[in-house]
Formats: sequence, structure tokens, C-alpha cells
Amino acid sequence: MEELAREAGITVRTLRFYRERKLIPPPRREGRIAWYDEDHLARLRTIAALLERGHTLNGIAELAEAFDHGRDVGELLGLGAPTEETPVRLSPEELADVFAGQATPENLAAALDLGYLATDGTDLVHISRRLLDTSAALVREGIPLADVLTAARRVREHTEALAELFIDLVLTTDRTPEDLQRLRPLAKNVVEAELSMALDRRLGTLTQDRKADA
Repeated sequence: MEELAREAGITVRTLRFYRERKLIPPPRREGRIAWYDEDHLARLRTIAALLERGHTLNGIAELAEAFDHGRDVGELLGLGAPTEETPVRLSPEELADVFAGQATPENLAAALDLGYLATDGTDLVHISRRLLDTSAALVREGIPLADVLTAARRVREHTEALAELFIDLVLTTDRTPEDLQRLRPLAKNVVEAELSMALDRRLGTLTQDRKADA
């Protein structure tokens, strides 16, 4: 414990306090000896970084609980890595910076539940660079991250239905999953075109409504 505290630049008393608050996982024990490792040191450095960014100890404790109970990368990628998406590795403090302080325990838990985030040692892994960048851009536009994640869950429901529709269309008796993989760009083209036209229709309706109100 003294060695860990010294490496982390904190007092043993502070380390004991963090242990009591369950901000760090318990050590590995061999008889009366408690062994700490690099994961404990990384967690302490993360705590220090989050405190510097204005997080409270209560908030950090909730983040740590969500972090410790999240799915690991192996579970998230159980069916294989995404074929067209690039996973992104982030430290908890980097994630907090990306979302401008909105990486709350509730939002983190929602992202873990959606499968957007997974744990890998002391790091987090976001399943998709495109989704991460898009979510961050929406937050910068003033949309709360909680609302973005709620919308993402609804999008997930619709896209699962679209994928099932395309599979039913393509996988006839004389086609194979390899054919489905080859034809998947066609499905993406249809969805992108239909979404574009739907947005045009909605924007047109909004414009007409505003003209009528004026």
C-alpha cells in the first residue's frame, strides 16, 4: 500500500479512503500480503485526472462502479469485430473530455448497455469511431448526451428491423451469407437514400408550417 501510494503521489491515508469508497478494486491477496498492480496505479491516476477536471468523489465512485460492472471487450466483440467500424480506445478522463463533462454514471451505464462502450483493463473501448464522433458533434451542438443515447436506442430498434428485412429479401434458397456480405452496400444505399428523402420531406413540412405561422 505504501509503494502504491508513493507511485501515485498520494498519502496512504488517502489511498485507504479511496479503498473504503470503492474507488479502486481490492488488491490480490496471498495470505496476509495484499498485492497491488499497474491497474490500481492507473485507476488512481484516472481519479486524479477526473478530480482536476472538476468531478466530485461521489461522481467518480459512480463512474468506477459502472466501469467495473461493464462488459469487457471480449464480450462486446463476441461475434467478431465490426467489419466496417473502427473501435476507439479511450481512458475515462479522455471520454470525459470528449463529452464535455456529460460522461455521467447514468450516461456511461446507458452506453455500456447499448454496447457502444466496453472495458479493457483500465481503458474504455468505443465500438465505432463514426458513432463516437457523431455523438460528440451532437453534444457540441447543445444536445444533451442523455437525449443522444435515448435516440440511439430507438435507432437501434429500427436498424435491427431493416437488417432483418434485407436478410429476408436476399437469403433465398440459392443464396449464402457470402452473398449477403457482397450485397450489403446495396442495403446501405437504400437506407441512406430513403433517410435523405425523409429528411427532405420533414424539413419541407417544417418550412411550410413556419411560413403559415408567419
